[in-house]
Amino acid sequence: MLRMSRLTDYATVLLATLAGEPGRVQTAASLAEQTRIAAPTVCKLLKQLQRAGLVTSTRGLHGGYQLARPAAQISAAAILDALEGPVALTDCSAGYGNCEIEDSCRVGRVWQRLNLAIRRSLYEVSLAQLAGLEAAPARLPALEREMKAAARAPVRS
Repeated sequence: MLRMSRLTDYATVLLATLAGEPGRVQTAASLAEQTRIAAPTVCKLLKQLQRAGLVTSTRGLHGGYQLARPAAQISAAAILDALEGPVALTDCSAGYGNCEIEDSCRVGRVWQRLNLAIRRSLYEVSLAQLAGLEAAPARLPALEREMKAAARAPVRS
C-alpha cells in the first residue's frame, strides 16, 4: 500500500496552519497548541521543513516560523520530498541503475510511467488547495470515478 507517514501528515497540518495566516510569524509552541501536535514533534518537523526551504525562521523575541513562499507555490510533491524523499513506487522507478534486473525486466518501464504520473499529480496540488484556501479544490474526475467504482466492487478473498 502506498502511504505517507504520520510525520508527513503532521507536517502538512503545520504548513496548512501557517498558510492560514500567511503574514504572521508563529512560534513552535503556538503551532503545537493550535494543531494539538506534540511540541517536540512540531520542532523536529519545522527543522526539516526549514532545511527543505518550505518555511523560514526568525530568531529573537518576535521570532518564529512562516512559509518561505505563498501556499499556492508549494506543491504536495515538495512537501513529500521534504519529509519522505522522492516518490518511487519501485526501485527502478527511482531512476536507472537502482535495480539489478532492469536490463531484462519487462515491467520496469510501466512502473516508471506510473511513477511519473503520480509525481505530476502531486505537483498539480498546492498547499493552498490542501489547506482549503483556494475556492476550487483540486479535482481529478477520472480518478474519482475509478475510486467510486472500486469502493462498490466486491472484495475478493
